[in-house]
Amino acid sequence: MGHPSSKPVVVILCGGRGTRLQEHTREIPKPLVEIGGRPIVWHVIGLYARQGFRRFVLATGYRGELIERFVAEAQWPEGVSVECADTGPRTPTGGRLKLLEGRLAGEETFCATYADGVADIDLDALLAFHGAHAASATITVVRPHLQFGVTELDGEDRVTGFREKPRSEHWINGGFLCLRPSALDYLERDSVLEREPLQRLAAAGELRAYRHHGFWECMDTYKDAVALNDLWASGRAPWAGVRAGAQNHVV
Repeated sequence: MGHPSSKPVVVILCGGRGTRLQEHTREIPKPLVEIGGRPIVWHVIGLYARQGFRRFVLATGYRGELIERFVAEAQWPEGVSVECADTGPRTPTGGRLKLLEGRLAGEETFCATYADGVADIDLDALLAFHGAHAASATITVVRPHLQFGVTELDGEDRVTGFREKPRSEHWINGGFLCLRPSALDYLERDSVLEREPLQRLAAAGELRAYRHHGFWECMDTYKDAVALNDLWASGRAPWAGVRAGAQNHVV
């Protein structure tokens, strides 16, 4: 099943309900919430497709039939294949990947990401980073902007200034994973990917982090959806113009 001359298959986790986006997701699954009139999963597929990725599997769950209908009716770029795999309405993220083990077994490497995160990430640089080590998995880590502004104090509690929503000092999982099939050995059908599987991979020395310093945003709340729509409407959506070989910062 391997495709040595092509870029890896991309699994997009599309099973969530989006409970913190209830204004949008009472009737539709989170991946179909729109940015600029297009579902966010369309944007995620697009940022991969513009960088040469051609094969996509959407691991569906809640209201998966609506995602299947969208995929069937959408016009995808020439050579791009998008298929849906029903992984159940209540299956956690790691379990969705585990259920795809059979179709991923022949891949030397596969990519995985979430249906609600966009970035100006250079995916070729991520693949190169992953290929340069022998560990089972690479996660992309980011430093998101804090939700609130920061008040700066001196040692005597005098206010010395303010910073408007600075970047966090901590790195978080930003999605955009590269995995070898051996990573699936760390998953069970009831696994939450972000918890025990990643912790076990890390404990075994099988997890590396690719640091992305550019734009990254996750559509977690209604406020996030509004912000992403505003960015798209401005014509300056950072994720919309990324192509293979784009500049990025790797540490």
